[in-house]
Amino acid sequence: MRRPTPLPLPPEPTAPAGGADEPRAGASDTPPATPDAAALDRPGADDLDTTRGASRRGSLDPAAAASAPPVTDAAASAPSAADAASAPTAPGEADGTAPVIPITAPLAMQRPAEMPGLAGADQGADPASEIPADAPVGLREVWRAARARRRALRAEIRRFTVRQRRRRAVWLGVAASLVLLVLATLGAAYSPLFAVERITVVGASQLDAAAVQAALAGQVGVPLPLVDESAVKAALVTFPLVESYALEARPPHELVVRIVERTPIGVIDTRAGYTLVDAAGVALSTAAEPVPGHPLLTIEGGVDSDAFQAVGQVMRSLPEAIRVQVTAVAASTPDDVTLTLGGTNTQVVWGNAEESALKAVALETIMTVRPPASVSTYDVSSPRAVVVG
Repeated sequence: MRRPTPLPLPPEPTAPAGGADEPRAGASDTPPATPDAAALDRPGADDLDTTRGASRRGSLDPAAAASAPPVTDAAASAPSAADAASAPTAPGEADGTAPVIPITAPLAMQRPAEMPGLAGADQGADPASEIPADAPVGLREVWRAARARRRALRAEIRRFTVRQRRRRAVWLGVAASLVLLVLATLGAAYSPLFAVERITVVGASQLDAAAVQAALAGQVGVPLPLVDESAVKAALVTFPLVESYALEARPPHELVVRIVERTPIGVIDTRAGYTLVDAAGVALSTAAEPVPGHPLLTIEGGVDSDAFQAVGQVMRSLPEAIRVQVTAVAASTPDDVTLTLGGTNTQVVWGNAEESALKAVALETIMTVRPPASVSTYDVSSPRAVVVG
């Protein structure tokens, strides 16, 4: 900082021509004040307005110095005329406008490490913090800063989605375990570990179970899920007594065949002999003589008529205790089915096949009260009003 030069003392005024001892009008007896040394050392003395110093420097002549007021501390701190002449002209003096004095010098661009709020931040993560403050910012520094920002953003995203990622990992683990379990089960099921080693026939009373097992021997050694049902069906079709069947796998090595046999309702006299048939008219067997224990069927129209269908429904609805007593069945139409009880030759007028279950209950009840030996006819065509003759 430049210290202002004190103004020189004005020369002693010369006496006017009228007299040397006459005081000049308006002159003061007080000697002019000299510049104070403390005022010279005061800070900011060189920041005074230069226009004020310039106006005072313009009026410093010997004639006007005597009439000038005493110099104060502010006036004493003004620069000298020589310094003012050598000082650069402030902006605005030439055109008469007010000068513009900058408050502070322009600040250099500060790096993130130089910012006051980031003094304790982690400066090692940002490569730009190691660049000097006066170094120019290039494309490489911008790229590094952008990469650091993206890295920080990814870290924040990972921190806020950790629970969701953990939950997703759990679900993926459970799904993978289920898939592995299913694959292992299927692999074991279709492997020789679960191959058929034993065939069991259930429900065969009239059929020979050993013959059925021999017919299905081709399925031995086949894995249980790969048993060929069409081959099983082709083997069982050769047995007329088989009405329906069902296959049941019992791991690890057993195959169960459940058979429902056909129920024969009687024999029909045909050209080939006496044929045993069921309620559907399927021929079960043929013999030269009537098969004992089965009634003789006399039906107009054969097995394809409506009368035969009515007889089939009636015979299937009879209780076992009454069915074994029937020795003959006759029907010309679906509405005149008649049964003959053996031994006593008692006739049972059944009528049509409607309400056959109720008619069977009524017949069983009346036969208990009035045995067939004492009755020639039971008319149950109207089950709610049984007629005994």
